[in-house]
Amino acid sequence: MSISIGAQAPDFTLFDSDKQPVTLSSLKGKNVVLLFFPLAFTGVCTAELCNIRDNIAVYNNTDALVFGISVDSLFTLDKFKKEQNLNFQLLSDFNKEASKAYDVLYETFPAFGMQGVSKRSAFVIDKEGIVKYSEVTATPGDLPSFAAIQETLKSIS
Repeated sequence: MSISIGAQAPDFTLFDSDKQPVTLSSLKGKNVVLLFFPLAFTGVCTAELCNIRDNIAVYNNTDALVFGISVDSLFTLDKFKKEQNLNFQLLSDFNKEASKAYDVLYETFPAFGMQGVSKRSAFVIDKEGIVKYSEVTATPGDLPSFAAIQETLKSIS
């Protein structure tokens, strides 16, 4: 069962594609959007993150920091970020700690039998660290509801 709305967001420290640590609890005072995605360089993941890139002003206008999170290495994420011109940070959950804490880790990914891949999911966390939106998509091919994420951000800004 994924994290419930109203729960304290599980804390984590992950490295971003610039090789800098990012600790969720240090971001209090900002709204945060966490987008867990299965794998860099795949079609649906690219579409999802490029949608955020193309609409980053919407997130910036709600005082939100957006983070894409996958189990890919930070080196892979750096290349992916540069190739797609992403204007927000990607975090490497290579050790799968954040994916486990948010209960969004496939035991076996539906394609190719890969184990330990993040489920496509979205969380909005308010300035106090409380989860205000939680969505785990039914399949890896489904995108999260960008409209619902944006409405949640508007309601807490």
